Amino acid sequence: MKLTANLSWLYTEFDFQDRLDACAQDGFRHAECMFPYDYPAELLRDKALEAGVQWVLINAPAGDWGKGERGLASSPSRRDEFKRSTEQAVNYATALGVRKVHVLAGVVNSNDEQSMRAAWNCYEKNLLWLASTMKTEAIDWLIEPINRFDVPGYLLSRQADAHELLSRLNQPNLGVQMDLYHCLRTEGEVLNALSEYLPSGRVKHMQLAGVPNRDEPGASEYAPVYAHLKMLGYNGHMGCEYRPKAGTRDGLGWIRSTGFSGTMETFET
Repeated sequence: MKLTANLSWLYTEFDFQDRLDACAQDGFRHAECMFPYDYPAELLRDKALEAGVQWVLINAPAGDWGKGERGLASSPSRRDEFKRSTEQAVNYATALGVRKVHVLAGVVNSNDEQSMRAAWNCYEKNLLWLASTMKTEAIDWLIEPINRFDVPGYLLSRQADAHELLSRLNQPNLGVQMDLYHCLRTEGEVLNALSEYLPSGRVKHMQLAGVPNRDEPGASEYAPVYAHLKMLGYNGHMGCEYRPKAGTRDGLGWIRSTGFSGTMETFET
C-alpha cells in the first residue's frame, strides 16, 4: 500500500507549488490534490519531477466551490458544463501523468423526490457518457461516497449505492474512490465493507482521516483496518486527506505508529 499526500489538505503552510518538495522531504513518493487548475499543468508536472513525486489523483472541476457546489455530474441543466469540466481534467491528467480522476456527484435537495430522481438519472447518463467517450484515455473515472454530515445533500453517500451503480453500468474505466473516513462517518464501520467490495476490483483508490474530526488517523481506530487491508492484499494508493491538528510535519507520527515503512510504500512485516 502506498501512502499519498493530499496536497490540498497537507502542507498548507507552504505555497501550493512548493508542497511537492515538502512532502518528498518527509518520504512521500505519491501525491494527489483536489483541484490543480489554478496552476499551469506543466509547472506542476515539472515540480513533481524535480521532487521525485508522482501525481496519482486529481478531481475534475466541481462547479463554484466557494458557493457550496460539490460537483456537476448530477445536474441536468449543466450537462454541457460537466462535459467541458471532464475535458479540462483530461488535459491536466495527461500532462501530470495521472491515471485516476474523481468526478464529484453534486448536492441535491433530498426532500424533493422528483429532483432526486432527475439527479440520479442525470448522474447515470453522465457516467455512461464519460466511460464511453473517454475509452481511449488511460484514465479511471472515480466516484466517491461522501458523508452528509460534512456535505449535506450530497447525492452519493453510501458504498452500496456506488457499487450497485457501477456494477449495473459495467464499464471498466469507472471505479470507486473509497474514503474510509466518509465510510466510517456514514456507516459506522469499514471492515465488512472492505471484505465485500475490495474483491470486486471496483475500488481503485482509497483515502483516510481521523473520525470524527477529520484530523490525523488514530492508531486505535485504524489498526484493525490496516491489518484487514493487509490480509485482503490491498496494494494500491491510500490518500492522506485529513486536516492536521497543527503543522503537517508535527502530526506525521501516526505513520510510524501504524507500521508503514520509511518510504511510505509498503507495510512493514
